[in-house]
Amino acid sequence: MDIERRGENSPSGATRPGIEQTTEILLCLSPAEVANLKEGINFVRNKSTGKDYILYKSKSHLRACKNMCKHQGGLFIKDIEDLDGRSVRCTKHNWKLDVSTMKYINPPGSFCQDELVVEKNEENGLLFLELNPPNPWDSEPRSPEDLAFGEVQITYLTHACMDLRLGDKRMVFDPWLIGPAFARGWWLLHEPPSDWLERLYQADLIYISHMHSDHLSYPTLKKVAGRRPDIPIYVGNTERPVFWNLKRSGVQLTNINVVPFGIWQQVDKNLRFMILMDGVHPEMDTCIIVEYKGHKILNTVDCTRPNGGRLPMKVDLMMSDFAGGASGFPMTFSGGKFTEEWKAQFIKTERKKLLNYKARLVKDLQPRIYCPFAGYFVESHPSDKYIKETNIKNDPNELNNLIKKNSDVLTWTPRPGATLDLGRMLKDPTDRKGIIEPPEGTKIYKDSWDFGPYLRILNAAVGDEIFRHSCWIKEYFTWAGFKDYNLVVRIRSRVDVIRHVVKHGLLWDDLYIGFQTRLQRDPDVYHHLFWNHFQIKLPLTPPNWKSFLMYCG
Repeated sequence: MDIERRGENSPSGATRPGIEQTTEILLCLSPAEVANLKEGINFVRNKSTGKDYILYKSKSHLRACKNMCKHQGGLFIKDIEDLDGRSVRCTKHNWKLDVSTMKYINPPGSFCQDELVVEKNEENGLLFLELNPPNPWDSEPRSPEDLAFGEVQITYLTHACMDLRLGDKRMVFDPWLIGPAFARGWWLLHEPPSDWLERLYQADLIYISHMHSDHLSYPTLKKVAGRRPDIPIYVGNTERPVFWNLKRSGVQLTNINVVPFGIWQQVDKNLRFMILMDGVHPEMDTCIIVEYKGHKILNTVDCTRPNGGRLPMKVDLMMSDFAGGASGFPMTFSGGKFTEEWKAQFIKTERKKLLNYKARLVKDLQPRIYCPFAGYFVESHPSDKYIKETNIKNDPNELNNLIKKNSDVLTWTPRPGATLDLGRMLKDPTDRKGIIEPPEGTKIYKDSWDFGPYLRILNAAVGDEIFRHSCWIKEYFTWAGFKDYNLVVRIRSRVDVIRHVVKHGLLWDDLYIGFQTRLQRDPDVYHHLFWNHFQIKLPLTPPNWKSFLMYCG
């Protein structure tokens, strides 16, 4: 196995941006407006841009930030439960921010808010300043060249997997084409085109955005590695390595390249790409900009705030997730407020918020073409009927219609095997050959899934010898390393999945995102430190069960 880390002097031809950091004035308050500021929390708006900010005033200092929750970009309002007048509450998920410290107090132990610089100007007004790092994609800018018809073609395969033909190179995003994701919880909604494996064999490079199994699919990569174990695969240099579990997966891949963020990776004279991190989950999530002859394709994948919200405008093609439902909340929760009526209303509201957020993002970035993807999955196993019926997802056509109402952006709802010809679409969006749909009669939606082989893998752990000893529980949680935190949470899980996860030291995404748990919590508080640890920060090597059995014996 060869996992290569590429830097400034890498053979890939990577170049580091040479653009200096700049300071941007976001808001200017006049002396009269400054005089009207009250002690404590002040909500202020830049009337020319419509952007909102929060200023906290005390006798000793001023602190300011954007009125935007770091979790999922929600708007803050006054927290009526805060008697001290220091906190605000997010309208999306009720996260609470103590503006006097710029630390989130609910959930505890989560994020710190990014602060703005507050300065007085010569007229005794106030300036809200943001120190802007350079936009790395502006390094060595290239003017767009004319594209011949057929020169750049983007073919949708399924879920988040796109096959990009860029001149004489072929690049594939996030190939999940067979098997389940998240243990046994997610299955493909769309039937991949019949030539999907041949397409992957022919790829010059594969980009995998992050370690979740609907993007990093070991069953799919095992098929590819059977013929091309040395196929070049590129991932970002995340804190938790994308391929942390490669050795135990048994998949023979020998050409994995870990690249730094924000640096162009040169493929040939016309093609380069740049991987960027997520602002909310930089330890795990990434997104990518691909540029061919000056034309940019932006794929934000699953990032909550890709690149901290700083993204290139007016790219030729933008694609992002849209569906929602990629979480165990609230479908797997019970007790207290979690009635069926509450869940249904919450899901309906959240999906609508997500649609509006994506539509607003597209309107702000103004891409020429937008494509919703990375949301085409279904809870198809019969035992997950309740989840399937409860976990309603957004309709991509509804999002595209919303975008059309608010902007001139062209939209594309992809179907498996459909191909977008970028050159044609840029020259004439009405060209009937701009998007070639699958032949009539092509099977679009899957109606059967091969459950057996994957369930047998999970069931193999049920009777393992380690579970004959009740002290496996202490051994496992000692290995996990989560400590010095008082928490009681009731978790019921499918025995095959929990034992598979425990035996192999896997992350709890298989349990939580895969809908394999049923949870109760009292009080009803989201414990970020707990879930973040078990979903991201578990040790990279599994428990030493061999030693455990020797000791127990």
